[in-house]
Amino acid sequence: MFELSVIGHFEAAHRLVEYDGKCENLHGHNYKVKLTISVDTLDKIDLGVDFGRLKEDLKKVTDLIDHKYLNELDYFDGHNPSAEIISKVIYEKMKETAQGDYTISKVTVWETENSSATYFEP
Repeated sequence: MFELSVIGHFEAAHRLVEYDGKCENLHGHNYKVKLTISVDTLDKIDLGVDFGRLKEDLKKVTDLIDHKYLNELDYFDGHNPSAEIISKVIYEKMKETAQGDYTISKVTVWETENSSATYFEP
């Protein structure tokens, strides 16, 4: 089993409803996203999945939320667009994009350089 990872970025605004603190106000982040996938086998040139393809697949998903007000998007209906929920949304959208030749292991989203949340399924 091999795990491969790529990093992507997007920018977006959000607010945390019912949060007691400054994050209840509208604000934005320069998010960093790490996509980790797993593959059982390598291809004939010893690649699991081309990194370029993984970056493109991740960009297709992050483009859905890039430069958006996350609270207004259907992906977050009934949920605060916290780093935790953003990582889950990206994970689920990546599962739709994977086309069956790789498995999504986990997605980590950084709101700041020092704060991140990771979503994965057992």
